[in-house]
Amino acid sequence: MVPAVTPGFPARAGKLGLGGAPLGNFVTAISDDQARRTIDRAWDQGLRYFDTAPHYGLGLSERRLGAALRDRPREEFVVSTKVGRLLVPQIPAQDWDDDGFRVPGALRRQWDFSPEGVERSLSESLDRLGLDAVDILYAHDPDQAWGSAAREALGSLTRLRDAGLVSAIGIGTNSTAGLADLIGEGLVDVIMLANRYSLLDHSALETVLAPAAKAGVAVVAVGVFATGLLSTARPAAGATFDYRPADAAVLERTGRIASICADHGVDLPAAALAFPLLHPAVSAVAVGMRSPDEVDDDVRQFDVDVPAGLWRDLVSGGLVPPGAVPG
Repeated sequence: MVPAVTPGFPARAGKLGLGGAPLGNFVTAISDDQARRTIDRAWDQGLRYFDTAPHYGLGLSERRLGAALRDRPREEFVVSTKVGRLLVPQIPAQDWDDDGFRVPGALRRQWDFSPEGVERSLSESLDRLGLDAVDILYAHDPDQAWGSAAREALGSLTRLRDAGLVSAIGIGTNSTAGLADLIGEGLVDVIMLANRYSLLDHSALETVLAPAAKAGVAVVAVGVFATGLLSTARPAAGATFDYRPADAAVLERTGRIASICADHGVDLPAAALAFPLLHPAVSAVAVGMRSPDEVDDDVRQFDVDVPAGLWRDLVSGGLVPPGAVPG
């Protein structure tokens, strides 16, 4: 069953989006030309949801995305970006960024979820994107800042939404902590949840997805390849899980899932992309893509019709919980 798109997530966005971290040179650098060709291929393949953030390459992802989308019909695509990390001068400048992106270190990130900081962040993002507005604005990783950051951020974001400056607001995070309360209090339209709802991690099923479905809050699942381990038909040597080398137990579990997928003629990445969308709260998945070939591969896997029997076998094998699969 494919769920209806909830009000916080526009229908024109589709159900597969391009995640912008690789466009900001996450882990390894790509050229401006490769970034442009990647975005162009995503567009040609029908993708219309593009997610980015100032954090991704100290603004590089936003600049590259904006350059590629600037001449596209604005009513045809959806852009989300994030607030919470202002980009300020790094004094003295570093040769390279020290937060996972292969970019020069002339800037640094400064936490700020205040109304002034959020407005400044959005204004600077719009300048980099070359857009008049974004569709969705997320508070980025408030759980990593301080205890009250999420509520402070959402207060700031609510003022922007009420003023008509953004259409939908929410939180982008790797953590499930506290999200149920924020959802229950009606403070978010959409949650971008990274790494906590995949074939290998179901921790968000009851803590986030169930309350989101009840409240009509959209969830965008990201990190559905578990930071690498689910991106190949069989677990690859040295593959990572949740940003760390996968241990023996998770490799064995992944191998069992891959074998069931193979029994049904489905590659593991296709099942990884399809799994989150089985839940009625999940409106879309977004995947980082760094080349036209990766775009083609992800779209091909996304278009696979995964048989219901595969999901039943994963449930009967104790590999996914029954509540994750429609009865």
